[in-house]
Amino acid sequence: MCIMTLMRKLIVILVFFLGIALVILSFSELQNIVDTLKQGNFWWIGLALVVQVLWVFNAAATYQSIYHILGLEDDSSHLWFVVAAANFVNVVAPSVGMGGMAVFIKDGTSRGHPPGRVTVAGALYVLSDYIAFLCVLALGIVVLIRRNNLDAGEIIASLFLLMIAIVLASLLYLGSHSAESLGKALAWMARQVNRIVRPFLHRPYMSEERAHNYALEMAEGLTELRERPKQLSIPLLFALNNKAILISVLLLMFLAFKVPFSAGTLIGGFAIGYLFFIVSPTPSGIGVVEGVLALALNSLRVEWSQAVIITLAYRAVTFWFPLGIGAFAFRRLHLSST
Repeated sequence: MCIMTLMRKLIVILVFFLGIALVILSFSELQNIVDTLKQGNFWWIGLALVVQVLWVFNAAATYQSIYHILGLEDDSSHLWFVVAAANFVNVVAPSVGMGGMAVFIKDGTSRGHPPGRVTVAGALYVLSDYIAFLCVLALGIVVLIRRNNLDAGEIIASLFLLMIAIVLASLLYLGSHSAESLGKALAWMARQVNRIVRPFLHRPYMSEERAHNYALEMAEGLTELRERPKQLSIPLLFALNNKAILISVLLLMFLAFKVPFSAGTLIGGFAIGYLFFIVSPTPSGIGVVEGVLALALNSLRVEWSQAVIITLAYRAVTFWFPLGIGAFAFRRLHLSST
């Protein structure tokens, strides 16, 4: 027990160390962001921060609705902290979302939730988020086509995102009909991962047996889902609201710096920025979204200097501000579990 407690403390220390390292490595960008925010209207920026907090509450409500479908009960106020903490871990310890999922599984286990069902909840959250964004992306692509700004980069990234959504939906569909088939699929994926990393680790990285067992746990939750498929419309509506909130933050940044805009500029700019936020190889698109969003806004007839200011302010509110909230939430969850 003492060893496990020590390991948990070491993990928490490591996560916070990585967070500090991220801030140090991004110090020059943070200086530019602070200087940029000083130029804006304080009230619009303050309202944007409030709206961003509502985004976290909306994400928590999305999880709560998915939990309810899967037969899990939890209150949204607690899930607010879990969502914020998971977001923090995903950024400072990027592992294709697995770090954040580990936060949910650990918290769920402590509250009596089966890990398999919590994993299904996470997969459904991601799938609903992708479906909602694909709807917004379709509108954004229409805007780009009408303004002759659509290029190969956006098309390839969009197809990549669509492929991820299809694979995820296929796994969930497979698991809802056959735990054995899902187990075989997960075992095959584990086998491919082991084949890739074996030259470096000289041992299996993922257990195929564990994949089969995990599939059985996931199938239990997916059975609940198959019995109430219509209720999936609720988390999807929350996911659409999630995108509306983020677009509202972008709108408030235009107002804060008195930059003219149109509905097409907002939707097109957000769609491209969020697309590369998802497909970027860097955690939460650090260093990629800043460049892509500024270029997207500039191609949508926003002056370059104004596009850069809007981008830096938007990232301050939607990335750095939630990161700080997440660090606080992660610390609070750790204290409550000890």
